[in-house]
Amino acid sequence: MAISRMTIMGKGAIGLLYGSIAAETLGADAVEYVMDDARFERHAHDRLKINGSPCELASVRAGEARTAELLVFAVKATGLDAALDEATALVGPNTRIVSLLNGVTSEQRIAERFGWDNVVLATAQGLDATFLSGELRYSCAGHIHLGAAEGTAAGVVDDIADFFERAGVPHIVEQDIRHRLWAKLMLNVGVNQTTMVFGGTYGSVTTDPEQVRCFVAAMREVRAVAAAEGVTLTEEELTGMFELCASMAPDGMPSMAQDRVARRPTEVEEFSGTICRLGQKHHVLTPQNAWLHERVRQIEASWRG
Repeated sequence: MAISRMTIMGKGAIGLLYGSIAAETLGADAVEYVMDDARFERHAHDRLKINGSPCELASVRAGEARTAELLVFAVKATGLDAALDEATALVGPNTRIVSLLNGVTSEQRIAERFGWDNVVLATAQGLDATFLSGELRYSCAGHIHLGAAEGTAAGVVDDIADFFERAGVPHIVEQDIRHRLWAKLMLNVGVNQTTMVFGGTYGSVTTDPEQVRCFVAAMREVRAVAAAEGVTLTEEELTGMFELCASMAPDGMPSMAQDRVARRPTEVEEFSGTICRLGQKHHVLTPQNAWLHERVRQIEASWRG
């Protein structure tokens, strides 16, 4: 099936980054952002910018959107349930589905609603996008890594990769996508939570001794939990994740650090929440992640206070 249009749920850093690339290559008609009525009223006419230039990508109400050919979930994990409700009217028998949410649980939740046939496993990695005050800034677009889940129908990954190729969206088809998802989770558990708790950046998390210790310790606990889940993450991969962050713009921030600045609910349950739960299941100790989980929740509670 030749895909000609990408429907995106989520108009934040990830959604804007890859949607704008596709629109620039194929034209604005190739990209459609879908919002529920309340979000549409609040944000549809926001004057957004990408790297200083106005962004003219339009949004539509979910009730007025067309059946999706390629549906991309780019919302925060905290908004996935609501997005799934809105997506029900968008999903047809041939709708290909990609989730770019952080963590390793979103595809299962999507498949429980729509089945596995047209769902692939995917993650975005290597980007340094920051979205604050209506402006997206990035110097590196990274790649969307994707691959077949056990239940993905033949040809679905190829259909999506073909569209990404024509749309200029950087991507890599993985033979072992589950390993890639866990490697990305290891990175996120370390860098996102550490920068959130310390109010840090890519620069500080790779140079400040206390932040470095926290970053690395949290990732090593993910390695241990992943092994119990049947996924082998090496020390070399851990080092590579650290070096990747060291190569980012030093004043850039991952998503949870941006959440702290904007005082938004975080995805902590997808990170330390997942690692601590699986650690208990497999009798693997996760004290660094338990501490990070507690500190993030304390910071979030202070905003409400």
